[in-house]
Amino acid sequence: MARYTGPIQKKLRALGLESYGVYGTRKDKRVNQGFTRRRRVSAYGLQLKEKQKAKFLYGVLEKQFKNYFDKALFQEGVTGDNLIILLERRLDNVLYRSGMFLSRKQSRQAVNHGHFNVNGRKVNIPSYQIDQGDVIQWTEKGKKTSLFEIAQENCKTIPTPHWVVLSQADMETTVITIPTAEDGEPEIDTTQIVELYSK
Repeated sequence: MARYTGPIQKKLRALGLESYGVYGTRKDKRVNQGFTRRRRVSAYGLQLKEKQKAKFLYGVLEKQFKNYFDKALFQEGVTGDNLIILLERRLDNVLYRSGMFLSRKQSRQAVNHGHFNVNGRKVNIPSYQIDQGDVIQWTEKGKKTSLFEIAQENCKTIPTPHWVVLSQADMETTVITIPTAEDGEPEIDTTQIVELYSK
């Protein structure tokens, strides 16, 4: 299954989400829609929904998400927390968190186009895992694009989390420390995801 390319608002309603990066808040329900029958959701349905929510928010496909879970399972600590940390350490997510981009989709595009160096080395893989102390810089080619201009404007108003520092002077991003599970998306219930994969 490829990444979702349909109406974002429809997907937000289906997953029960209020916002998705650049797409802002979910629209209020329209009045006079008539009676809508609500079906009871099974335990499996709830678990599946949480997995779909995580995949959608971080822009990860099924096989890649399962690989993240397997890796989190064999790491020390809580599996659910490890999973979120692995997702937060993705290069496209770090750039999104830096405040330069309005969505992970936008930051992924910039990475795919080869606009960034990590510790002086060009990286065009969105899933690249960032470590503590890593420095992310725009390439000279990247600085000449419209994405760079957009990033310069975005970072003036979008705050960065405690584990990332962005120098607006040279648009250089430094990872101060590895993010924790609390730094991930609060809408995701990792307990449900762990239970789903544990069956």
